[in-house]
Amino acid sequence: MNCIKDKKGLDGKIVLLRLDLNVPIKNGKITDETRINKILPIFKHLIEKKSKIIVISHIGRPKGVKTKKLSLEPICKCLEIKLQKKIELIKDNIYDLNKKNLSKKLDNQILILENIRFYKEEEDNDNNFSKQLASLGDLFVNDAFSCSHRTHASVNKITKFLPSYAGLQLETEINALKKVTTEIKKPVTCIIGGSKISTKIPIIKNLIPKFDNIVIVGGMANNILKYKGHPIGKSIQEINCEEIISDIFKLSINHSCSIIFPEDVVVGKSTESNAIIKGLDEIGNDDLILDIGPKTIETISNIIENSKTILWNGPAGYFENSNFAKGSFEIGKKIAKKNKSNEIFSVVGGGDTVALINNIGILSSFNFVSTAGGAFLEYLEGKELPGIKALN
Repeated sequence: MNCIKDKKGLDGKIVLLRLDLNVPIKNGKITDETRINKILPIFKHLIEKKSKIIVISHIGRPKGVKTKKLSLEPICKCLEIKLQKKIELIKDNIYDLNKKNLSKKLDNQILILENIRFYKEEEDNDNNFSKQLASLGDLFVNDAFSCSHRTHASVNKITKFLPSYAGLQLETEINALKKVTTEIKKPVTCIIGGSKISTKIPIIKNLIPKFDNIVIVGGMANNILKYKGHPIGKSIQEINCEEIISDIFKLSINHSCSIIFPEDVVVGKSTESNAIIKGLDEIGNDDLILDIGPKTIETISNIIENSKTILWNGPAGYFENSNFAKGSFEIGKKIAKKNKSNEIFSVVGGGDTVALINNIGILSSFNFVSTAGGAFLEYLEGKELPGIKALN
């Protein structure tokens, strides 16, 4: 995979730059700029090399229908301020655009094509659509790792028609994930949360042979507690998971990987309740498990203390209510502290986890923070991502 940073002769070249600018917007205002901040280096690199930039991106899931509230307009305004560069949003139909006319507009500004998912052909990975997109530039750069698990025209088939390169952020993301999955400094620990255990099974099974500890927290831990014979009240759970969980424990024994799950919990009668700490056999029928308890926090803290590599995906509880955020906060703060003294290599990923560490103000205290959701998880499953395969 060739990276754009090694490419010479970019002066005057029109670069089609695929980014993931799918940021949360409320009442026309961007509420979290993390994704935008992470792709600023590629802009600065291409501007320094005197390239002409046409950005391709999406927001939301318009499913091929033009929707005003899913316009990239707020993002254009945000980027103009951050880059101190004039940016024009191109709303014309992509089939009506041509390289010659766009080239004139590119002399002193950056162009951004309107939401690429306004076209059904994007998600269909349509050949003619990809060819038309490619005809607008001289080369293609994918700096959207978080979209690279999609077989879409602007990340996959476009590479058939143009010299194609990995962006700076995409290369950094892959290197960081490689470091925790193949170039491991042991002991290595994965802390994995979220509500559904079934969605994380392939990841857990792929990581067990490589990792020393898999710590399971969040809603998905409820299924393990139930499997072990503990009451879980009215807590979130999945049905028919017993065989899956049995396989996990058998696999972990075969590979000498410890599976860690809650020893105590924090419950409430609802997500708005106050927090009550309970032992595993004290959970009532009307209790909701919403966080890990102090004994569990101490156990996880000790595991982090003795680890050299940490991968974290998914909060430990319902952190949206501060009464149930202590487990997640303590995990984040412990990793950040170890990171500060260079005792650990840490990678954190997933939207909720990134929101959480943003909330605590420790975003910069990890070696790598991935804003990718699906692509991050599929990479950990050991899958080959279509957008990466296309670059290779």
